[in-house]
Amino acid sequence: MPEVERKPKITASRKLLLKSLMLAKAKECWEQEHEEREAEKARYLAERIPSLQTRGLSLSALQDLCRDLHAKVEVVDEERYDIEAKCLHNTREIKDLKLKVLDLRGKFKRPPLRRVRVSADAMLRALLGSKHKVSMDLRANLKSVKKEDTEKERPVEVGDWRKNVEAMSGMEGRKKMFDAAKSPTSQ
Repeated sequence: MPEVERKPKITASRKLLLKSLMLAKAKECWEQEHEEREAEKARYLAERIPSLQTRGLSLSALQDLCRDLHAKVEVVDEERYDIEAKCLHNTREIKDLKLKVLDLRGKFKRPPLRRVRVSADAMLRALLGSKHKVSMDLRANLKSVKKEDTEKERPVEVGDWRKNVEAMSGMEGRKKMFDAAKSPTSQ
């Protein structure tokens, strides 16, 4: 079957029209947001800064007013400086942490893990640190079992195998009693 070229569902001119409409709407929203910010700024300043009445004031009153305004400007300037310093410190710290994360992410490859035989003492030293001198001998609590060589201990007997079976049966005299009780009745 020959491959059929799929036509796009939307034409290029339609796509361009939609793109221009979206950009126009975005510009309109941005301008409206900018105007709202300016109005909010003007409202805040009107609320915080009262209008100055300088007409009819004497020279000493004007000087007092200037000193008062100058003191307020100094306080606001100090606050601005403190906030800028905190912001600068935070941005530096964020930048350093980002660099550390990138270094850790890109620098190291995870090695394939292998089994490592570690003694109990070495494991405790690793977990508790070198301060703790704890010796834990796990083999001390085990029962000691002597290895017996069964072939050396048991002598090899060459003889009648039936005697050996009777001896190994564990019935000692009971088999003889059974045989004795059986024989008189059968005669």
